[in-house]
Amino acid sequence: MTAPNTTRRYQSGFGNEFATEALPGVLPIGQNSPQKVAHGLYAEQISGSAFTAPRSENKRSWLYRIRPAAMHQAFVEKAHATLMSGPFDAVAPSPNQLRWNPFPLPDVPTDFIDGLITIAGNGSPDSQCGIAIHVYAANRSMHDRFFYNADGELLLVPQQGGLSLRTEMGVLDIAPGDIAVIPRGVRFAVDLTEDSARGYVCENYGAMLRLPDLGPIGANGLANPRDFETPVAAYEDREGRFELLAKFAGKLWSAEIGHSPLDVVGWHGNYAPYKYKLAHFNVINSVSFDHADPSIFTVLTSPSATAGTANMDFVIFPPRWMVAEHTFRPPWFHRNVMSEYMGLVYGEYDAKAEGFLPGGGSLHNCMSGHGPDATTFEAASTAALSPQKLDKTMAFMFETRLLIRPTLLALNSPQLQQDYLQCWHGLKKHFKG
Repeated sequence: MTAPNTTRRYQSGFGNEFATEALPGVLPIGQNSPQKVAHGLYAEQISGSAFTAPRSENKRSWLYRIRPAAMHQAFVEKAHATLMSGPFDAVAPSPNQLRWNPFPLPDVPTDFIDGLITIAGNGSPDSQCGIAIHVYAANRSMHDRFFYNADGELLLVPQQGGLSLRTEMGVLDIAPGDIAVIPRGVRFAVDLTEDSARGYVCENYGAMLRLPDLGPIGANGLANPRDFETPVAAYEDREGRFELLAKFAGKLWSAEIGHSPLDVVGWHGNYAPYKYKLAHFNVINSVSFDHADPSIFTVLTSPSATAGTANMDFVIFPPRWMVAEHTFRPPWFHRNVMSEYMGLVYGEYDAKAEGFLPGGGSLHNCMSGHGPDATTFEAASTAALSPQKLDKTMAFMFETRLLIRPTLLALNSPQLQQDYLQCWHGLKKHFKG
C-alpha cells in the first residue's frame, strides 16, 4: 500500500524546521520519542551533523516509521562498472582543456543507479572533502530496489526527461530546469516519468550545500529561500523481496530487505531532501560595463575551511538581459585557481558557438586557459551593444577549490572530443603595434 499525503505536495523554505504527517496524530507533542509512538510506529532520528554541532549548523530529523532502518539482511559488496569514488588517482590529470559529447541513452533496461557514469572528482569520502561528478542515463524506473549514499549528499541536475524521487520523507518530482538535493543517508528510489532520462549528479563529500551569503547585494537576490521545496510525508507499506543499495566508503553494497524502506508516516526536523526550480533564480548582472564574475550566479555552495573558497559551488547561467555598454559581453578569457566542470541542460552557451552540447560537459582545471571560441569572439567584438535578451538557455558549473581529476573511463570514452582545442586555434592576431 502506498499512502501519499494528498493535501499538498511540498513545504517551502530552505533549511526550515518542518513538521509533516501522512496520518493525523503521528507526530508526538512536546517530545521526540515517547514510550509508545502513535499508530504503532517506531521513532528514529537521522542526523546530518555531529550531535554537538552549533545549533545554527545542527541538522537532524525525527522519523516516525513502520520499521526501523536497521531491519535488513547483511550487506555484500556489489560490482558497478562505471560508478567510482575518490581518491581519484587511477590516472594523472593533465592541464589540457577537455570536453565531452553527451553519453548515449542505454539500449538495454537500465535504471538510475545502473546508469551512473563517473566523469571526474577530487578528495574522497574518507576525508569528507571534495566531490565526484557523475552523469546518468536511464530507460527504466527502479523496480523494488532502493538506494542511499553514506559518502555524500547528491545534487541532481536533469537534462532530459523527468524524475520522480520517492524518498523517506516524501516525493520530489523534477524535470529539466529543476534541481534536487538528496542528503547523505536518506533512502530513495528513482522513477522515470518518460521513456528515458539523462542528467548530471554532483556527489558532495564536504560541508552540506547551503545558500551563499549575499554580502553587498543585500537581503534579496540570487536564490530566495522561499522557492526551495521539501516534500510532505508520504509512506509505502509494502512487504516482499526488495534490494537496498548503499554507497559506503566509495563502494556499492547490496542487502536484501523484506519491506519498502520508504515507510516514514510522519517526520519533523531540518534534514530533508529538497528541490528548486532554476527559473526562480533572481539574476544579478552588470548594468554599466564589464562582465560580472560567475560567482554572481551561485545557487548553492559547500564551504571549506578557507573563507570564500568553496569545496564546491553550484553556479548557473540562466536566461538574462545583457545590457553592459563598451563591454565584451560573453565570458572573457581567463585562468582560475578554482577548477570548473560545466554542463548544458538546454539551449546554447554564450561563450561557445558550437561543440558544447546539451548533456555534454567540459573540464577546465586550475590555471588552464579558457574562454570564448574564435567564432564567438569575433561576433561579440563587433556586435551592436543594444540590450539583448539571452534566452532559452541553461548552463551550469560545478566549481571547486580542488583539482578535478578525470576518470580513466571518461578519458577513454568515445564521447571525449579529440579536437576541443581547435575551437581556439582560429583566433586571429589583431595586434598592430
